Amino acid sequence: MHGAFADSSGFDAVIRRLLADGYPVVAAPNPLRGIASDAAAVKALLNSVEGPVVLVGHSYGGAVISTAAAGSEQVQALVYLAAFAPDTGEAVEELVARFPGSTVNESLKVVPLMDGQVDLYIDPAVYHSRFAADVPADDAAVYAIAQRPAAAAAFGEPAAGPQAWSTIPAYTLISGADRIIPPETQEFMAKRAGATVRVVDGASHLVFVSHPETTVAFIQQAAQETAR
Repeated sequence: MHGAFADSSGFDAVIRRLLADGYPVVAAPNPLRGIASDAAAVKALLNSVEGPVVLVGHSYGGAVISTAAAGSEQVQALVYLAAFAPDTGEAVEELVARFPGSTVNESLKVVPLMDGQVDLYIDPAVYHSRFAADVPADDAAVYAIAQRPAAAAAFGEPAAGPQAWSTIPAYTLISGADRIIPPETQEFMAKRAGATVRVVDGASHLVFVSHPETTVAFIQQAAQETAR
């Protein structure tokens, strides 16, 4: 599942490699409206999938899968790709500020909506340098244009109920040069979840785009180590 300021197309190289290795794949669209409602959408999709599942989430998508998989007997592993793994009652915006180093707040472009709500984008002018520094500039420009906005309210919504990482094995791929979720924050959440960790030195927030082979190997490790 993709996070904010992205879409499923970013997983293209990862999906192709997983399919080539015989893994069935579903790219879940993330509504990006709020943790509870987004998790409900993912849970409904999970109910349509047969067999065991390795649930993968990037960035804000990590918060969504943490709620969506709670209590699931189908999900065998959770893979966090430069992702949030909040505890009950924590909000994404709270975790971003827990340690220094994030540039996300000063990178946002605000779009007021007709209903009084607000959508947030990463300003395309800084998307490459702050969100995708190790992705070729031409590719980063396309991702900046195609990014999907998140509701501002989603980042302030506390995670509700038990979080799946407390009962389901967690795997965290840390992007070592992340300017959106500081590596220290990712390490904090991974340690709390008792996660298996791999650090990709020099990787930007779009670690799964810039390092698809490493990402695929990590997902496959989660699948193999938790196989039923």
